[in-house]
Amino acid sequence: MHPEIEALLDRAENRFLKGEELIAFKRQIATLSQRLKIYEFLREKEASIFQPVANKLQETFPDEKEETLERSLKHWLLVLRYCSMAMLLNDRDFIEQRLLDWVSGIVEAHQTIKIEATVCNLLETRLKELLSEQARAILQPFFDQAKSMIIVQGNKE
Repeated sequence: MHPEIEALLDRAENRFLKGEELIAFKRQIATLSQRLKIYEFLREKEASIFQPVANKLQETFPDEKEETLERSLKHWLLVLRYCSMAMLLNDRDFIEQRLLDWVSGIVEAHQTIKIEATVCNLLETRLKELLSEQARAILQPFFDQAKSMIIVQGNKE
């Protein structure tokens, strides 16, 4: 369940919601509708989001093994899916739980930080092309969190 909605319901378990709680509940429901539309858009457009990214990645790294490029693309495909679900749930912990399991050493192990950073930048550019400013504002905090976990932490290691 949506964490903020769940928290509101927990606080009002044995009583009616107070006026300000009801306003907060309505606000969460309204933003949930927006988040759902963005989520559905990303799900439906996944292939058209990633195909130009894949094409540009091959142009940028023509001498790199295809399997290496595919692995990085798959990472970011999962990242976008996780970011989308975290955005839908409005739950930043969701990304932490999903990415921390496999991201922590994967970039270092494969020595692909430059490729990962390129995919990230290409994906971010593609999302700017396809999403409205409002939709990007809703998704961006989750994407930034994932980017920080993969690119920034990957550069530190």
